Amino acid sequence: MITTTGAPAGPAPAGPAPVGPAPTRPALPRPYLLWLAGTQAGLLGDAALYFALGWAASAHGGGAAGLVLTAITVPRTVLVLLGGAVADRFGARRVMLAGDAVMLAATAALALAVADRGTPLGLLVAAAAVIGTADAFYLPASGSMPRRLVPADRLPRALALRQAGGQVAVLLGAPLGGLLVAAGGLSGAAVADAVSFGVVLLVLLRVRPEAAGPPGPRTGPPAGLFTGLLSEAASGVRLALADPLLRAALLLTGAAAGALLPVVSLLGPLLARAHGWTAGTAGLVSGGQAAGVLAVAGLVAWRGALPRAGMGAAAGLCTASVGTALLALATGPVVAVAGGTVTGLGSGLFACHLGPLVLNGAPPTHLSRVQALLTLVQSVALVLSNALLGLLADAAGAALPTLLCALATAAAGLTALAGRVLRRA
Repeated sequence: MITTTGAPAGPAPAGPAPVGPAPTRPALPRPYLLWLAGTQAGLLGDAALYFALGWAASAHGGGAAGLVLTAITVPRTVLVLLGGAVADRFGARRVMLAGDAVMLAATAALALAVADRGTPLGLLVAAAAVIGTADAFYLPASGSMPRRLVPADRLPRALALRQAGGQVAVLLGAPLGGLLVAAGGLSGAAVADAVSFGVVLLVLLRVRPEAAGPPGPRTGPPAGLFTGLLSEAASGVRLALADPLLRAALLLTGAAAGALLPVVSLLGPLLARAHGWTAGTAGLVSGGQAAGVLAVAGLVAWRGALPRAGMGAAAGLCTASVGTALLALATGPVVAVAGGTVTGLGSGLFACHLGPLVLNGAPPTHLSRVQALLTLVQSVALVLSNALLGLLADAAGAALPTLLCALATAAAGLTALAGRVLRRA
């Protein structure tokens, strides 16, 4: 970054100007990079286990596979606000340590149970419910860690690097899961995930973030603890809704989750089938989207974010709407892959600017609760939009709901650009 200063009032000193290396951007803190490396190992293990669970469940039929996915989603959605309150009350690091320990034991137990009993549907549903419950407490705590480990001026780069790592885990998780299933079945994937939780646990024992703020008020005996946590969860919701910046960011997140996330995961394959394209083409569309997200995340991690984060997020949605429209109107694979790539570029631009905006806008005492609300908004919007868009695609074809997603994404981006709160953020 180049900065300028005013000219000196007196004459310039004689002699040559000092020559030295150009100033460089400050490096990200080593504790954050260590935590991020451990988290990456955990994400890869989780992605592989999710694939293995879905594969094992598919042997029982489509309804059973849907039941296993629902068993993950429902407890995660229902309990996530409580999970955010717990992390703010007792500390994000403590919650993550407990979560990793629980999942290490759970995945090891799953590996033993599968080796002994095979993969009955009840066991798969129970494992999925444990994963969803642990996620409800772990995700808000994990989402607040960058703010606890990284100064505010470096937060956009830190979150972009995390975004890139998460995208890599998504890309590699399914192939890794396939290899593990081929080599050792679901039991092998569970063992690998248990190892990854062990790695994260060891990393967390070495990383100690500074306290984000004073702990929440104690509610006394265990009988009042649950009520107190519910009250604190509700206070997080009230705070976010009362704050103009957080409220606008949450609304924009819901719009993006509902109109943007289903495009590649749901509507892309439906469009490919409608045009008679191969599964490989559908995979290229998804790969183009992932490549777009990775490209933007890598650039932001290297160069930093735009000065106006709100405008960057809004511009990302407008860009993604162009890619979605290209995908909807594509008559050949080349245009479809280009549409997926542009959608990914816009998605990356949106995520890399809105994330720091929300984390920096949350009070230190409510970091995990705001992250929990962000997760809840995304989950609810995605569940509702997936159901509605799927029904509309069955009734009118996949192109119409894809175009509607493009219009909705553009409307959200333009509204954010027109609004004073996000435009000046």
